[in-house]
Amino acid sequence: MIGLGSILAAPSVYAESISDLEKQKESIQEKRSGIESNISDTEKKIDSLQDKQMTAEDQIAVIEAKIAESAKKIDAKNAEITQTKKEIEALKEEIKVLKERIAKRNEVLKERALSFQETGGDVNYLEVLFGSSSFGDLVDRVGAVATIAEADRDILKQHELDKKDLEEKQKAVETKLASLEVAKAELLEIQKQQKQQKQEKDALVKKLKQQTEKHEHEKMGLEEEKANLAAQEKAIKSAISLEHQRLAELEAARKKAAAEAKKRAEQEAAQAAAQAASQAASQASESKKQSTSSGYSAKSNSSSSSSPASSNVSQAPAVSSGTFTRPSAGYVSSTMGERWNKQHAGIDIAASGTVPIVAAADGVVSRSYFSSSYGNVIFVTHSIGGQQWTTVYAHLSSRQASEGAVVAKGQQIGIMGNTGHSYGQHLHFELHKGPWNYSKSNAVNPLNYIPN
Repeated sequence: MIGLGSILAAPSVYAESISDLEKQKESIQEKRSGIESNISDTEKKIDSLQDKQMTAEDQIAVIEAKIAESAKKIDAKNAEITQTKKEIEALKEEIKVLKERIAKRNEVLKERALSFQETGGDVNYLEVLFGSSSFGDLVDRVGAVATIAEADRDILKQHELDKKDLEEKQKAVETKLASLEVAKAELLEIQKQQKQQKQEKDALVKKLKQQTEKHEHEKMGLEEEKANLAAQEKAIKSAISLEHQRLAELEAARKKAAAEAKKRAEQEAAQAAAQAASQAASQASESKKQSTSSGYSAKSNSSSSSSPASSNVSQAPAVSSGTFTRPSAGYVSSTMGERWNKQHAGIDIAASGTVPIVAAADGVVSRSYFSSSYGNVIFVTHSIGGQQWTTVYAHLSSRQASEGAVVAKGQQIGIMGNTGHSYGQHLHFELHKGPWNYSKSNAVNPLNYIPN
């Protein structure tokens, strides 16, 4: 399997066709367009949620003002109720005094009745007095008694007026108190409803904030994926350009070699003709006596040998013959699969000391940057047998390959580290069959492709 890095290799090594690379570029462009559309939709959702949040917050401010106003009204009603209760207490004192006054008047009436009876009155005054069903009835009965003095009638009338006044005052103050209590209860119910509305709006704002944060996170992921696709497209374009350059160089070398071969053939033909003419003139007399033979042999030998230069780096893994080589020395500390209630989309290779990280296959560096989660990370795009692959090397202590660089299988691109969201020195290695995306739907298990 030949990768993008092989574009710079010897002519005997065949790279993927330009047609395959162009198809990969078109596929990436299509995906970028889809992601841009998703980003636009996500931004619209965020704007809508933020508008709803602002509306809800304005409504909360209005409700809070109403709650404050209700609290003021409740305080005013409480003050009125307190004052009314004071009035009731004062009225109780009046009632006490009035009762004492009535009791005294009863004693006066008793004395007058006894006095009237002792003087020989025809009507039992006590029976009139104590047989009455009400004060009004008493007045009527006493009025029917002609023998009772006008002064006694005045006392009874005042007696009735005092009682009536007392009853009216008590009724009025009790009515007022009941009305205040009802008004207070209504205000408390209104305030309760207002507080309930505020709680509902607070819950709505909280929910809207959570939804907004979720969509903002999704947007960040989409933008990250868009950036990676843009970098991969750039890498593919670079590969296409290099392939065109390689083909042009091969064509130029072919034409040059053909011209040189033609020139050598013409020179050899002219030299052979000259030698033949010279020999024919000098040896004409002997041509009949001797059998002549002539031969011509030409041999051209060329040899070349090359061996890839290599530099043994401490702890660097040996380059394997498969499609992908092991990217780092060390042991596999974590495999692909479920981890911490989320999908672990690659493997972790751990080792101590200074550990070099190498490219798993020929390719072009599509991204080389610092990520909050990956730390120092390098993305390499590979084109192998018409199939696009993406490898990810995360948590590096340092990066030694920049974006757009063409790297060979086994070439060092960084040093193992502990950057980003990482616990302990290790390499987080991902292998994607196709371009990398935020959901990591193209991720495959690297252990199925690299030597263990």
